[in-house]
Amino acid sequence: MLKLGVLGSTRGTDLDAIVSAINDGRLNATIKLVVSNKERAYILKRAEKNNIKRVFLSDHSLNREKYGDLLNETFLDNNVDIILLIGFMKILSKSFCKKWDNKILNVHPSLLPKYAGGINNNVHRDVLSNNDSETGCTIHYVTADVDSGPILIQKKCKVQPGDTVESLKNRVQHLEGQAFIEALHLIETKNYA
Repeated sequence: MLKLGVLGSTRGTDLDAIVSAINDGRLNATIKLVVSNKERAYILKRAEKNNIKRVFLSDHSLNREKYGDLLNETFLDNNVDIILLIGFMKILSKSFCKKWDNKILNVHPSLLPKYAGGINNNVHRDVLSNNDSETGCTIHYVTADVDSGPILIQKKCKVQPGDTVESLKNRVQHLEGQAFIEALHLIETKNYA
């Protein structure tokens, strides 16, 4: 059974898909802990609604390395073996990435390497501005280089005439939950090399 830790700064929409997959037996995992660097992040409410341990760990007065040390200690104390970044809006320290090498997954709202380094609505806005015909999401391992780690899963969707940032975001977010579940299956069965 995979023991998951989650890091998030935003609404954490993908958490619902993962919880559903665990609850209905499609994913052999447990979520040990949800951590946010934002006290009012909705992902903490999602965790609470699903009876998942949750904690706010402020990064306000800590540099990147010290915050990485705090996260490392917290995840180790909670017996986590895989960390999922779900809307986590902070760059992790190099030492943290090294300690958790091949054990941190990020979801990015584009088909990397396109729009690497972009975040949230900015990515969808760029897709529309550039008249891309398709977009999607990428689940990749986290390395010290932002959005550059090995890719596990990419899910695609067409950009529809009349799409807005919000309609595109909703369609991509639906794919993100599916992609996370597929990536975790690959890890669980070791079919990702």
